[in-house]
Amino acid sequence: MNVLVVNGPNLNLLGTREPDVYGTATLPELDEMCVEWGAELGLTVTTFQSNHEGAIIDRIQAAAADGGGIVINAGAFTHYSYAIYDALVAVGLPAVEVHISNIHAREEWRHRSVIQPACLAQITGEGLEGYRRALTILAE
Repeated sequence: MNVLVVNGPNLNLLGTREPDVYGTATLPELDEMCVEWGAELGLTVTTFQSNHEGAIIDRIQAAAADGGGIVINAGAFTHYSYAIYDALVAVGLPAVEVHISNIHAREEWRHRSVIQPACLAQITGEGLEGYRRALTILAE
């Protein structure tokens, strides 16, 4: 099974961006972990990061040809991008939403996810391990 792991805006700054919230691992380290975790589960993982909403939508649409599933941390787009929600619905692949921090315990505007209804599950506040759990959900 092919799985696309999508990371949205500012996640390219992992390791230096608010390490007390997001930890000290970098995006390349997270990508490597996801590929390794996926392989342990029999998944082929491809990773993608963009700070641009349209690029994320284009990549989600392209994933439809590969089948499989999507793990998505849409960053701040989580809270207002109906276009990303629409892309997830349009491709019809199983998706799991992930957030490194607990969005429900942060600023009020972060409490609502507009992409959640397009996903099988939402994982928040588990750090990078949330990605492993998301991959496990898709593998099952």
